[in-house]
Amino acid sequence: MTIALDASAAITVLSMPDGFGLLANEHLIAPALLWSEVTSVLHRAVVRSQVSAAFGREALERLLSSPVEQRAPDGLVVEAWAIADALSWSKTYDAEYVALARLERCVFVTADARQRRAAERFVDVQGLDELLA
Repeated sequence: MTIALDASAAITVLSMPDGFGLLANEHLIAPALLWSEVTSVLHRAVVRSQVSAAFGREALERLLSSPVEQRAPDGLVVEAWAIADALSWSKTYDAEYVALARLERCVFVTADARQRRAAERFVDVQGLDELLA
């Protein structure tokens, strides 16, 4: 199954001992912004001493070697704009993940409850917990 993964789901997976190995049977895709968002979250956690520097670097390496495929189909930013409009979101970041799932006609996976509720208007959504069950 093809899955569009958002940053919240990727962070959660990176925090698990088996990491992306848990999703080895899935075809994982994400827009380019996933790597910037996850890197930012990891770095912030290190700076705030929420995780060790070693954990942050290891998680970053796991992200960089992950099986997630970067995708940017035609119309991605236009679709993200339309979704953000429909949801009255001022920013299009979160909408870009939903737009990718919509354009690629695949399941969207998130660990963010707000994102899930919003995305259900546009695509098939699963929580990470459901996917791993």
